[in-house]
Amino acid sequence: MKTLIKNGTVVTATDLYKGDVLVEDEKIAVIGTSLDMHADTIIDAGGKYVLPGGIDVHTHLDMPFGGATSADDFESGTTAAAFGGTTSIVDFAIQYKGQTLHHAWESWMKKAEGKAVVDYGFHMIMTDMNDQVEQEMDALVRQGVTSFKLFMAYRGVFMLDDGSIFRALLRTGQNGGMICMHAENGDVIDVLVRRALAQGHTAPKFHALTRPARAEAEATHRAIALAEIADVPIYIVHLSAAEALEMVTEARDRGLHAYAETCPQYLFLSYDNYEEPDFGGSKYVMSPPLRDAAKRDELWRGLAFNDLQCVSTDHCPFCMKEKRLGENDFSKIPNGAPGIETRMSLVYDGGVRPGRISLNRFVELTSTSPAKIFGLFPRKGTIAPGSDADIVVFDPRRTITLAAKTLHMKVDYNPYEGRQVTGATDTVLSRGRLVIENGRFVGRAGGGSFLKRATRS
Repeated sequence: MKTLIKNGTVVTATDLYKGDVLVEDEKIAVIGTSLDMHADTIIDAGGKYVLPGGIDVHTHLDMPFGGATSADDFESGTTAAAFGGTTSIVDFAIQYKGQTLHHAWESWMKKAEGKAVVDYGFHMIMTDMNDQVEQEMDALVRQGVTSFKLFMAYRGVFMLDDGSIFRALLRTGQNGGMICMHAENGDVIDVLVRRALAQGHTAPKFHALTRPARAEAEATHRAIALAEIADVPIYIVHLSAAEALEMVTEARDRGLHAYAETCPQYLFLSYDNYEEPDFGGSKYVMSPPLRDAAKRDELWRGLAFNDLQCVSTDHCPFCMKEKRLGENDFSKIPNGAPGIETRMSLVYDGGVRPGRISLNRFVELTSTSPAKIFGLFPRKGTIAPGSDADIVVFDPRRTITLAAKTLHMKVDYNPYEGRQVTGATDTVLSRGRLVIENGRFVGRAGGGSFLKRATRS
């Protein structure tokens, strides 16, 4: 099958030009101007951008948490991703205490196989560290699961001590993997949570008030220091605090391989959302929490100057009935919010249109940089001959209103409800297959494939 995309403006992390793109089967075959070739399907992209498919390297689909399960499974979640212009995700498989890493990987593969609409890979969340686990890390890297998430919070559930974290970092120095770190000082947070509850503070806003920015900054500094001692790269997930960004910036200025992502919620929402009445603040309970609105410009500066390399979503939605599990105790509110569908439009509208970032930087943050950091480039993350035909036709002039009823995530609220954004996905190809055509879903469950990722070079 051949598909010809004509008359668009092709945008990559480094290029911007008028051009046509010929797709043959799953790959990009030819790029040129005024291509006159036979094709089974012709897409007119006149007046629109032709972008590499978005890559979201932080999602939690079909994930149990605190007595609930995230609302989107791999079918609904990847369908919503496609509507938003994302053609690859990297989700998190969880090794629960006492399990092997291989068992965790098989469990999450079963969740995705036959359901995912677009391509998917996995990070591995590790909650145990011993000799057997170290050997399993090597085996997973060979199988294409090349990154491992560790937690410095949630003692008794996910948290690892510094010695175990250091062992894992050292192991990645041998096998070429990458540690992704949830950086919050969990022990300090636990003390603050207990004190707040003892004083009768149960409202959602106390989730944020007991997770101070300095606790994120301290853990970020400590994680980078451990990686520096081990002489390996490290990736800080869902960075929310300007104080934590200072730690990353300082490390990068010293030449360390410290990477970090932020998420749209930290760029567009703030602590003020926790003050919404009638338990409305629970919609925004996530870890790390939303921060002071005055600090958001510092995150945008980090994105513009490459101290932050990616915008991912931490998509982990729970419906309001699950959020209400913590109605009388903020610490029992399931953590997470929806975002897999709205990422591209939000970052374009709030980043490119006001001039905070360039159009090329937009592509870099949402596609190219995550592909390079997590072993998918140049198969993914760019528009070039031989790359997978993951292509988004994006209309920079179309305005949409974000609302739970019109979006495709299986959750009964949206953090950006009623917000108008200009810039929206029209048509999406995943490995040459039409998934979204002029805003209509034409894909299929099971169309996505597992992404065996390469190690860092």
